[in-house]
Amino acid sequence: MRPTRPERPVSPSRRTVLAATATAGAATVATGTATAAEASNTSTRPPATAQPPTAELCALLREIDPARIEATVRRLVSFGTRHTLSTQDDPVRGIGAARDWILGEMRAYAATSGGRMTAELQSYVQEPAPRIPTATRITNIVATLRGSVTPERVYVVSGHYDSRVTDVMDATSDSPGADDDASGVAVAMELARVMARRRPAATIVFAAVAGEEQGLYGAAHMAARFKAAGTDVQGMFTNDIVGASRADDGTKDPPPASGRGDPHLAPLAIRLFAEGVPTAETPEQAATRRSVGGENDSPSRQLARFVRDTADNPATGMRVRVVYRRDRYRRGGDHIPFLEQGYAAARFTEPAEDFAHQHQDVRVEDGKQYGDLPEFCDFPFIARVARVNAAALWTLAQAPGAPRSARILTAALTNSTELVWERGAEPDLAGYEVVWRETTASEWTHVIPVGDVTSHEVDLSKDNVFFGVRAVNRKGLKSPVTFPSPQP
Repeated sequence: MRPTRPERPVSPSRRTVLAATATAGAATVATGTATAAEASNTSTRPPATAQPPTAELCALLREIDPARIEATVRRLVSFGTRHTLSTQDDPVRGIGAARDWILGEMRAYAATSGGRMTAELQSYVQEPAPRIPTATRITNIVATLRGSVTPERVYVVSGHYDSRVTDVMDATSDSPGADDDASGVAVAMELARVMARRRPAATIVFAAVAGEEQGLYGAAHMAARFKAAGTDVQGMFTNDIVGASRADDGTKDPPPASGRGDPHLAPLAIRLFAEGVPTAETPEQAATRRSVGGENDSPSRQLARFVRDTADNPATGMRVRVVYRRDRYRRGGDHIPFLEQGYAAARFTEPAEDFAHQHQDVRVEDGKQYGDLPEFCDFPFIARVARVNAAALWTLAQAPGAPRSARILTAALTNSTELVWERGAEPDLAGYEVVWRETTASEWTHVIPVGDVTSHEVDLSKDNVFFGVRAVNRKGLKSPVTFPSPQP
C-alpha cells in the first residue's frame, strides 16, 4: 500500500535550486582557481551532513592512549614471527604465542564490561590452497560487545595479527610486522579496552584475524560465519598498515601549517578506501544501478561518507581522505571478504606507505635499514587512527540504523521526486532527513528535515540530482545515508 503523504515540510523549489546552481557554477568559472584540496573530499569544509562529536564521544576519545598502543605493538613484535605457517604451540615465539596473548588481553577487557563483552577464539582448518601448502589451523580472536538496545545490528573493526617477510612462504625468519599489521591490531584492541566499560546501543565486534598475508583466510572465515548466521553487519572497517605518518621521503600528509599552533596537534591524513560498484552486485542490481547512476552511492561509499561526517574533526586530529577504490591499486585487504558477502566495508591505511618497512627481510643495505620494525611507527599517529575508528564506530552504534527499503516512486513521470522508506524499530527514533546533492558532487550538500514520516516529496527532479534518506534519534545522532532504489 502506498503510504499516506504527510504534510510536506518546506523544501527547495526547482527554480531556487537551478538559480543557486547557476550562480555557484558562474562563480567557479569566473575564478577558475580551485586548489586540489578545495576540489577533493579532504577539504577543510565539513559536509552538510557532518555530525559534531558529543560530550560522550569526546570523553571516549580522550581515553585512547598512545602509550598502550605502543606497548601492544612492541609486545606483538616480541613474538619474533607471526607468520600464519609458524609454530602454534611455542609459548614465546610464533603465531600461536601471539594468539594466546591477544586472547588473554581481550578477556581482561571483557572482565571490565559487566558481562556485556565476550572474547573467544574462532578457528578452522584451512586445507591446502594458494600459500597454504599443508592443512593449517587459522584462528581469529573475536571480542563481542553486545548492544543494549538493538543488539542484532552489528559493526566490526579488525586488524590482522599475522606477519611476513620478503618470501611470503618464509615461516621461520624474524618477521616483526610492526606496521603491517600490529598497528591495526593495536587499534582494534585499544577500542575494545576503551569501549568495554560502555553501553553501545548496537553490537560492536573487535577482531584480530590471521591468514591475511596468505590470502585473507581469517577474514573470509569470519565474514562467511556472519553470513551463514544471518548477522546484520551494517558496517565493517579493517585497519591495515596504519602505523606511520611519514612517507618514504620523510614528508607528512598534509604537512603542518606553518605558524598555526602546535605542529604536533595539526591534522594529519588517513586514507579510507571504499568501493563504488558493489563487489557482490547481482546482474539485476547492476542493471538498476546503470539506469539510475548509482556508481558513487554504494553502501560502502555511504559508510565512508559517514566516517567523514563523524571523524574528520579536531576531536580526532585527523583528515579522512576517502579514496574511491576498493583498495590500493590491484591490492587487497580483509574488508574484501565482507564485501563479497554483501556487507558494507572499507579499509583504513596510512597516507603514504614506506615499502622498505613492509614485506621485507630485516637487514641493512648500503646503510639503509629494511624491515617492519617498531622504530618506524608513529604511536601518537596510530592513536589518532584509533580515534577516527572510535568516532565512526561509536556514533554508528549509538545512532539509528540506516533506513531500510528506501525507494523513489517512478509510476508517474513528474518533475518532483517522492521518496518512501520503512520506519525503523529503534525506541528513541525521532524522525528522518532527506539529503541531496548535484550528480557531480562527492558529498551530500543539502539536508531537509522531514519529521517522523515514511515518505516525502521534494520539488526537484530525480533526473538532475541524487537523493538519500537518513534516520535521526532523540539525541540528534544521525544514521548513514541510504541511497534509494526506484519503485515502479
